[in-house]
Amino acid sequence: MPRRRPAAARCGHGVRRVSRGAGGDECDEGDEGGGRVTDLTQAAAQPLLKVRDLVKSFPVRSSGFRGGRGLVHAVAGVSFDLHQGQTLSLVGESGCGKSTTARCVVRILDPTSGQVEFDGVDLGTLDAAALRSARSKFQMVFQDPQASLNPRMTVGEILAEPLKIHHIPGAEGRERIRELMSLVQLRSADLDRYPHQFSGGQRQRIGIVRALVLEPKLIALDEPVSALDVSIQAEIIRLLERLRDQLGLSYLFIAHDLSVVRHLSEHVAVMYLGKIVESGTNDEVYEQSAHPYTQALLAAAPIPDPLIERSRDRIVLAGDPPSPIDPPSGCHFRTRCWKAQDRCAEEAPVLADPGIGHLVACHFPEVSNVIVQQPVDFRRPT
Repeated sequence: MPRRRPAAARCGHGVRRVSRGAGGDECDEGDEGGGRVTDLTQAAAQPLLKVRDLVKSFPVRSSGFRGGRGLVHAVAGVSFDLHQGQTLSLVGESGCGKSTTARCVVRILDPTSGQVEFDGVDLGTLDAAALRSARSKFQMVFQDPQASLNPRMTVGEILAEPLKIHHIPGAEGRERIRELMSLVQLRSADLDRYPHQFSGGQRQRIGIVRALVLEPKLIALDEPVSALDVSIQAEIIRLLERLRDQLGLSYLFIAHDLSVVRHLSEHVAVMYLGKIVESGTNDEVYEQSAHPYTQALLAAAPIPDPLIERSRDRIVLAGDPPSPIDPPSGCHFRTRCWKAQDRCAEEAPVLADPGIGHLVACHFPEVSNVIVQQPVDFRRPT
């Protein structure tokens, strides 16, 4: 594979191997002197991905005799940063807007408003040609590998398609594909087969290769293991972690499985009805959760030990999430929250640090001692 950076050392499969220097700084193995570490330290100060006040609304036709049109507020003012080599997970129930957020980031969907800045460039300011070029540096892996791969094309044709779009020479592209197939533990002979001839886990590996062929810096992973068996999930998570560390990738990881999120991510943002309601490091969110919705999600996560499972308190949320067409006034979570007071209906809470070290959007935040499952170590076979 071609070098991503001129000074990068290469090892194995043409891949740049990244190690951690003192203080957590990344440095390429084989670098001489301290200049490389200094460059990376300066780069690390700026986020690779910067999202500010992201909004995505979809027009819908209202039901009823009069008809008319309304708006589904799928994403309602989301902001976050993601740094090079890190993983940020967006978690929440189905319909909370996490997948739509990811699709807006990689420009599968155009945001209604807000700013998405990638590698220092505001994507909203780019024309079609410049955006097409920029897309090579951020890619997406989809939830259903069966549906995301063209059944009429061979794996080789599927993987070559993005290379042709971005005018990568044939010989260089073929070599890159072979190296990546080996990296995800698939054979070059598999390139002549069709997607239906593979298992679900193998198809997801193919989807990962397709995302990697353009040598991106960022990959959005939309629930990449939720459609797979538990044993296969562990394999894919280990693969993703290895690829991130080996290639210096950044992940925007969309998930609802909190045990997966806790192992793979440095940072977690919990979404509810289009908004981030709590955001922090893994330890902050899991061990010092202060938003009632986050606490309910953690309490719902199963624990294998039956004694612990029986002894912990359950948090049962009343009703279903409100419609994003007509969300509640004030705090969107108030209609299901056991702490709701009059203020919650009158005033929307701001995502801010209430003095606990991470961000919470709640008028009455309270750190909870919710008993949660310890993170699953996907580095060992499960």
